[in-house]
Amino acid sequence: MNKLALTVLATVAAFTSVATSAQVRTEKNMSLALASDIAANAVAACTAQGYNVTATVVDRAGTVRAQLRADNAGPHTLEASRAKAFTSASAKNSTSAILESVQKTPAAQFLPMIPGYLVVAGGVPVKSGNEVIGAVGVGGAPGGHLDEQCINAALDKVKDKLQ
Repeated sequence: MNKLALTVLATVAAFTSVATSAQVRTEKNMSLALASDIAANAVAACTAQGYNVTATVVDRAGTVRAQLRADNAGPHTLEASRAKAFTSASAKNSTSAILESVQKTPAAQFLPMIPGYLVVAGGVPVKSGNEVIGAVGVGGAPGGHLDEQCINAALDKVKDKLQ
């Protein structure tokens, strides 16, 4: 074999090895224990304020990992909290920021038409470093901004577990 053929063969082998390894990814994701802690802390934070809510925690794919409904929380809060969490995980943004974008940006006006999206404040992404590993949705407080306050209090309690 001549030098040119060996060089071409070595180059192809190197690119094939890089392409093959690039097809497998490693991602952080949320454990059941962490999701349960976040949901319990969010409900507790809202209960302390006198709000009967449901908290839903989803993983990075928007799949429910934990859902906790406070005594006297309305039945609608189950789906509302799940949809807020799904929307936040999907967009990797808080639902209040998405809502603001929809209200201010004509191009974003169609976001609420995406199946499963609920563009109402009360959904916050969960991050490990800069990586979104899931989201939390809370429904039932008298205003989405209050739902988000409960979520932020819950996330603050578990911040050491998100490292």
